[in-house]
Amino acid sequence: MLFWLRFMTSCTFLYFAMVLQLPEVLHQPSDSNAKKTDILRLNLSGRFAINIVDSLIIVHHQVSKTSLVYDIHTPGELGNGVTYHQPFLSPLPIRPFKLSLPAVPTSSGSEVQEYNCELYSPNWVIFHPNVVLDAKLGCFWYLQLNLESIVYMLTDKCRLIDFLLLRQDSKMVILNVCRNMLIPGRQVSLTVIATVFNKLNRVYSDHLNTANGIAIAMLINSVGSDAIRAEGMSKTPIIDQSDIYTHVLSVFDEYKDSSYKYVVAVMVEYIRSLGIFQIPVQHFLFELIINTLVQHNCFYQLHQFLQYHVVSDSKPLACLLLSLEGSYPPAYQLALDMLKRLSTANDSIIEVLLSKHQLLPAIRFSQSVGMVDHISARKFLEVAKATENQMTFFTVFRFFEQRNVRLRGNAKFHPGEYCDPYVEHFKQLFGADAVLSTS
Repeated sequence: MLFWLRFMTSCTFLYFAMVLQLPEVLHQPSDSNAKKTDILRLNLSGRFAINIVDSLIIVHHQVSKTSLVYDIHTPGELGNGVTYHQPFLSPLPIRPFKLSLPAVPTSSGSEVQEYNCELYSPNWVIFHPNVVLDAKLGCFWYLQLNLESIVYMLTDKCRLIDFLLLRQDSKMVILNVCRNMLIPGRQVSLTVIATVFNKLNRVYSDHLNTANGIAIAMLINSVGSDAIRAEGMSKTPIIDQSDIYTHVLSVFDEYKDSSYKYVVAVMVEYIRSLGIFQIPVQHFLFELIINTLVQHNCFYQLHQFLQYHVVSDSKPLACLLLSLEGSYPPAYQLALDMLKRLSTANDSIIEVLLSKHQLLPAIRFSQSVGMVDHISARKFLEVAKATENQMTFFTVFRFFEQRNVRLRGNAKFHPGEYCDPYVEHFKQLFGADAVLSTS
């Protein structure tokens, strides 16, 4: 059931006018007369009553004992300056409701009795927004919306997402819809997936822009920041990247029989959609797509994704590529190239080169980026000694001696550099006379 009754224990206006069995929606700003904006096509005759539930207009029809749902935020048929709306769904009844009556003592003990309430009773009185009163029973109810049930009533996923994005507390329902679209046997086309992602990310982008605007306004107006934040907060469900990663894309971990090509295509579509709305992609999404390609030995496709910047550069991704060197040797160079493109990861590049005992390339790189006067002599000498290559150690040691001369006019290492063990090692290998003169 789409609707149910909950028993009740305790600017701008919308008005409705019934004209020839066509309810009209009138919009009345506080400083002007009401203006007709929308007309609801009922296609029924008889007594009607209206509730408002979660920004939906619910029209109750007594004769058929059903309710019609209208969403005036969705497109309709335009004519004569107003919008005509058809019911969003086929007429549906409210879920039956029972009242528990006081226990009646009997010979076998107390028996709890229930009373089936008559739905769409002539005794009903409707109050806005969503209150139903049964004058005969003396009971009040709240009319509520069951979002989960509508998922099975609408097969058009794009239309369903449009509907849910306008409802409050629909976030988990939306995520479940997206998740179910990717389950093998229920998978929808990439065209539908791309459209759904675009709808979600359009709302996500608007939310980010609004949040940035609020932050700026709060900086400018230190007084009343709570009011600014409250005014800018939207009740629209926001589906961010972590939500998609955790609740939607995780379905592929549960259903291993999914085609890896379909899995990768879905991930690429989501990343593409984020790019359309200029939303920075979080690195964990890139890591997911890289790991998926590696698991299926799709190294050529991985190489292309990196080469054509489908996957954006970042330090975490470069580290991930370095860890893949064992299974895909070119990943090392790809990681190094990525770090170079970042231009803020020079220290990381030097560390990577030193981890590979590539001392001379590390020195040349430090010279090319203007870091040669700041790199640690002790770290380089430690790696040079670990190579157990005498000529490599000699070359590195001599380079730093010459740097000392250039910087301080003296070849001797500063005590704070803690290079004494390496000076002694140099003397053992090449003799004390090989050390540059300190004069």
